[in-house]
Amino acid sequence: MLIGEVVGRLWASRQADGLAGRKLLLVRPLGGNPPAARAGLVVAVDGLGAGPGERVIVAHGSRVRDITVGESVADKDIVVAIVDDLHLDPAADGRPGAAAPARARRR
Repeated sequence: MLIGEVVGRLWASRQADGLAGRKLLLVRPLGGNPPAARAGLVVAVDGLGAGPGERVIVAHGSRVRDITVGESVADKDIVVAIVDDLHLDPAADGRPGAAAPARARRR
């Protein structure tokens, strides 16, 4: 799975039968702390109504496709959630100089 930001929508005048009537989104994967855009785009099928600027979770694979939008869909990248909020612990990214988590003192 990946977290990404919806940066656009894709339309196609000719497409596989399994994509007919499906909303296709252009999603830019996010990475780092704080999350920042990475290179490349993912085309994902959206059944949740996500729009430009929203952060989404995209899952990949035939099983997730089959249980979310149906096995006849001709794409394996599926929007499975619209992210309301996210918090990354600065100490969790392993960068040199990042603050270590506070530990309780023993008495």
